[in-house]
Amino acid sequence: MNYGYCRVSTQKQSLERQVRNIKQEYKDAVILQEAYTGTKIEGRKEFNKLLRTVKEGDTIIFDSVSRMSRNAEEGYKLYEELYNKGVELVFIKEPHINTTTYKQALNNNVKLTGTNVDYILEGVNKYLLALAKEQIKIAFEQSEKEVKDLQQRTKEGIETARLNGKQIGRQEGTKVTTKKSVEAKKQIQEYSRAFNGSLKDADCIKLIGIDRKTYYKYKKELLDSQY
Repeated sequence: MNYGYCRVSTQKQSLERQVRNIKQEYKDAVILQEAYTGTKIEGRKEFNKLLRTVKEGDTIIFDSVSRMSRNAEEGYKLYEELYNKGVELVFIKEPHINTTTYKQALNNNVKLTGTNVDYILEGVNKYLLALAKEQIKIAFEQSEKEVKDLQQRTKEGIETARLNGKQIGRQEGTKVTTKKSVEAKKQIQEYSRAFNGSLKDADCIKLIGIDRKTYYKYKKELLDSQY
């Protein structure tokens, strides 16, 4: 089975380019996609679901190595785990670190001669394998560096704007409305005794699935809006 994994950092970003690039190479690929901000693999629901699903002989295709991981240590560790499991990894923008290339480095050893020259040839084989591993590590390290560079540029941009007297972030007292908050408030109005419902606050919190602080914040905003 061929799986294509696509990821963006926010819902506003488009996955179309990644999907198109994967489908051009693997028309039958089953595409999994999600929006997730962060460098860690933990928390990426679709990707973790994929990791639990793939088995020996399956292939995972990424548009680039950064879509798999932006943490060098974690990315390389997962690469080796999947390789040892028999899962093929394809990186469209970095084909030199595909698992097929890694496999060739393992299998295409220089043949030994049965003479003293073999001591040299064994060293060459070890060097070629080390070189292949190093290329994989470098790719993940570069992906991590891109994130750190972006964070640094963002930090510098904010500082420049602050020094120029520009407003950073939302002004004090303004409210941020999200789909999640709208839905939570709707449920509070439906279930809470303070409105049209029959449930106590503690039961509402459990039913809606939000933390206590957020619940009372939304409830207060709803009550304030009535006056």
